Parts: sequence; C-alpha cells; structure tokens
Amino acid sequence: MNVPERLAALRKKMEENGIDAYLVPTDDFHGSEYVGEYFTCRKFLTGFTGSAGTALVTKDGAYLWTDGRYFLQAEEQLKDSTVCLMKMEEEGVPTIESFLEDCLKAGDVLGFDGRCMTAGKGDRFARILRKNGASVRVSGDGKALDLVGEIWEDRPALSCEKVWSLGTEYAGKSRADKLAELRAAMREQLCEYHILTSIDDIAWLLNLRGHDIPYNPVFLSYLVVTPEQVLLFAQKEAFGEQIPESLEADGVTLKGYDEIYSYVRTIPEGRRVLLDSTTVNYTVWTSLEHVKRVDRANPTMIAKAVKNPVEMQHMREAHIRDGVAVTRFMYWLKKRMAAYDPSDPVTELSAADRLLQLRREQEHFLDLSFETIAAYGPHGAIVHYSPTAESDIPLEAKSFLLVDSGGQYLEGTTDITRTFACGPLTEEEKTYYTRVLRGNLNLAAARFRYGATGMAFDHLARGPLWEIGRDYNHGTGHGVGYLLNVHEAPNSFSYKQMQGRRIPCVFEEGMVTSDEPGFYLEGKFGVRCENLIMCVKAEKTGYGQFMRFETITMVPWDLDAVDPQLLSEKEKELLNAYHADVWEKISPYLEGDEKDWLRYATRAI
Repeated sequence: MNVPERLAALRKKMEENGIDAYLVPTDDFHGSEYVGEYFTCRKFLTGFTGSAGTALVTKDGAYLWTDGRYFLQAEEQLKDSTVCLMKMEEEGVPTIESFLEDCLKAGDVLGFDGRCMTAGKGDRFARILRKNGASVRVSGDGKALDLVGEIWEDRPALSCEKVWSLGTEYAGKSRADKLAELRAAMREQLCEYHILTSIDDIAWLLNLRGHDIPYNPVFLSYLVVTPEQVLLFAQKEAFGEQIPESLEADGVTLKGYDEIYSYVRTIPEGRRVLLDSTTVNYTVWTSLEHVKRVDRANPTMIAKAVKNPVEMQHMREAHIRDGVAVTRFMYWLKKRMAAYDPSDPVTELSAADRLLQLRREQEHFLDLSFETIAAYGPHGAIVHYSPTAESDIPLEAKSFLLVDSGGQYLEGTTDITRTFACGPLTEEEKTYYTRVLRGNLNLAAARFRYGATGMAFDHLARGPLWEIGRDYNHGTGHGVGYLLNVHEAPNSFSYKQMQGRRIPCVFEEGMVTSDEPGFYLEGKFGVRCENLIMCVKAEKTGYGQFMRFETITMVPWDLDAVDPQLLSEKEKELLNAYHADVWEKISPYLEGDEKDWLRYATRAI
C-alpha cells in the first residue's frame, strides 16, 4: 500500500471503532526518542522518517507536526502523500492541542494507543477535549487501540536482543548501591512504590545494556521498586542464565514484559506511587487511578546525568579514541579533496563508511551512537539529513561537507559535528562558518556561579548570529549518556522552555552536554560546529562555588573555513588553546604524514 491507501485503510478501522480522529506519535511504550522498527507506526503511515513528529488522521484529512530540524525533509517525503505538514512554532501554525480543540466537537472521540503516549500528553489531550464534550479512547475489546498495527500486515517483530552486564569498573557504582540510593529518594517522597518505564534509566540503574533500539544500548523493560523487592518486567528470552542469577543476588526478580499492565492494577488502593508523567505511558498512568500518584521526575534522571568520577574519566578516554578516528577521517578527506578526481569521487555514503571503518579500528568500539549525518552542499541545510542510496551525491572541490556522528565505546558515548571545507569557499560560506564557530567557543568558555541552568548560556552560542539577525531552528545542546542514549535529559542549552519538559535543571559537576550552534541556508549549505563539554568545578569564592566547562571532544576545527578577521583576540586565544589541547592528546596516536598534517591543522592563528 502507498500512503493514501494506508490512510484509507486506517479511516476504515476508525469508523469501525467509532473514532473521529486518530493520533500516531513517534514514541514506543517507554517514551523513547528513537524507537525500534516495530514501533515505527508514524513512519509506516505517512512515509516521514524523521525521529520526531506526530501524525493526526481525521475523517477527511491527515496532518504531520514536526519541528524545525525536519521541515525540509518532511516537505520532500510528504509530497503526493495527501499528508499536510504542520511546521511547529511557525507563525499561523496551530499546535496539535489547539487544532483538536477546534476540530472535535461534543460526542467526538480521539483515539490513540495509550502505551505509545506519555501520561502528560494524554492527560493534556483529555482535558482539552472535555471542554467541548469530546473524549479520549485508548483501548477497545480489552486490548490497546493499535489501529495502525491492525493494517500493517508485514509489521516487524518486537526486538529481543541479548542483554549484557556492564562491570563496575566502567559503571563506577554497583547495582546494589544505586538501588539503595533510589530507595532513599523514595523515602524522601514517602512513597512505597516507584514505577520506572524509561529504558535508559533502567539500563543505568541495573548496570545492564542491550540493543533493542538501533544505536542505543538499551533493552525493552519496565521496573517496579518497593522497599522489599525489585521487579524487572522484560523479555526473559533476552537474558542468559547468569544475568538472572546476578539480578536475584541483588533482590531483582525477572518477570514477563507484558505483565506490567496486570501488575499495576494489583497495587493496593491508596498507596503512594512515585512516577514521572513525562515518561510513563498513558495506559500505565490511567491504570493507577486507585492509588496516590506522586508525579515527580524519576530520581534516576539526575543520578544518571551526573557522571561519577569513574564515568567522567572514562568519557575523556572515549573521546580520545573517537578523536583519533575522526581526526584521521579529516586527514583522509582533505587529502582526497585536494586531489579531486570527478571520475573517482568521494560520496556522502562513502565518507560515512570510511568514518565507520576508522571508528571500528579503535579499541572498545561497540557501535555508532546514531545514524551518521554526512551532508554535502545543499543537503547540509537539512538539519538531520542522512544519506541513502537514492539521495547519495558526490562531493566536489568546493562548499561544505557536514558530518554529525558519534560512537558507543565501553568508556562512553560520543557525539561530534564537523563541517569540512571541500575546496575553496565563498566569502559567505566562511562568514557563517566563523560565526558558528565563535558561538561554540564562547559557550565552551563560560564560567558561572553554581545554580545556573542551560537557559543562562544559550545566548553565548547564538550571539554571533543574532548580531546580524540570523539564527538556527534547533536547541544548542543536549545531555549525553554514558554508553547510553546520545540524547539524555535533563541538561540542555536552550533559551526557551520546551512544552512537556520539566523545568531546566541546574548544571552539576559531571554533566556532559553538547555545544552545537549551526546555520543553514536552504538550497546552499549547512554549518554546524559541535563538541561535547563536561561541567566541572572552578574556584570557590566568597560569592559561592563557580563552575566551568571542560571540552572533551578532541578533533581540529577546519581552519580552511575560518576568517580570522571575524574573530576577537579572545576568540583567537580560545581557538588556539583548543588546538594545542587537540595536538597534545591526539598526536601520540598518529604517525608520519597524518601527524605532520595534524601539526599544521592545529597551528596557531
């Protein structure tokens, strides 16, 4: 079936179930940002492959809401689909909530699979619709209202990859100690139960890893913690014999994955249950109306984000390994483009393959941390473009190649973007590259009093663009996990509060965050400059504890793209100091021409 045929089939199911509008979010049962193939219902229904977006189908229309990272991609992929693109936060574009409020009237029903909708969003939809006398339905005939699943004949199976243990020499803290700290947090909230459904939190808490989501070393699971027991609801066949035994030794009992829904209904009436409405799914949430729901951020969220000293040191090591691979890639690319031969070109896909090959040569490399973005020229303006066999294009000896990539190592997770000059650049290209680089350098150099959140720093990265009335349509930075998700809450850099997210967190020592300003000119090029920075303590004075950022990504910036006249003396000092650090940490791993090239690539300006 093509997209219009799938929409017609869905509308037939809607009519059979008395549904007037049907929502299809991106989420899996755990609120994950990226999902396994089984959960790609929105992609199946609309043809849009981006990692963020929500589809809405009514009796006579179909709509897709997505954010600025994906506008260009969505416009291309939704052609001839009959699905209308709704550009989030653009002038004149209604939110999903306001659209539903106008669209659904008394007696109308909004349907969705409650397992794939967070409790916070589901409650918000229900409240809005009640104003008009409309309602929400998430199940029928005793089962989830998975209408897309009913029309998806060749739907992939639910992932069930092998689960493995991460030793304390890498995790830095034992499972027993983490559980003890979690129970202490439960006591502070006077809660007898804690329900945890975010799978990166569960993987971190239990010092386990898996591979049920591409690039994210996590496994499908739910967790319930009480003062006396820990119940892990997961696919038992994904565990060997030794892991269940080690879990039992720490008081963790393995249960069937789907048993969570019957279990939560057995929690005694009136008990205090700690859970997070921004991550737990709507079906679990509404199954707990008989208890006292204490809606707070999962205690594991902050504990996971604040890397312990062992994790901090390992993250530095991971970025040196990764830095060697990406620096060697930069040398290879520069050499190939200097000897540009149109009969034997480098393409976007071959560049991504070469980078993967170099990462695989690094000790303890496990996988990529996300699908590599290798975008040449106009493709660079598509913020989350990844090349395919159909879209792959050759590089020419001009313009930019934007490469956003990362790796998973036993020592941690990396995420780096470099924008490479493939040949001579125009004045416009150099100007925007230099302004974006200035933003990166200025943010990384921030010093601040303890207690500040990421909203305090975003202007440092955007300032060089704001000076000339320009901007970029994405956040400046996100938290990064330790051998976990490359996008990790709660730390971030953004000048505005995002809907559905909790109040921005205070930056703590050990938090790792991306620093990635950018600029994108549709039809021309894209520039993004990204390093990971770690929050560490600076001096303590009579005014309090001060903090700073330590840059842990170690790869040269492309000086061929820099206009030194646009840099202040302070910015030149920051750039030169960073390059001196790259030389010191990376050069011992290079030899011959590669090492000679690195000396030149990190020269002072």
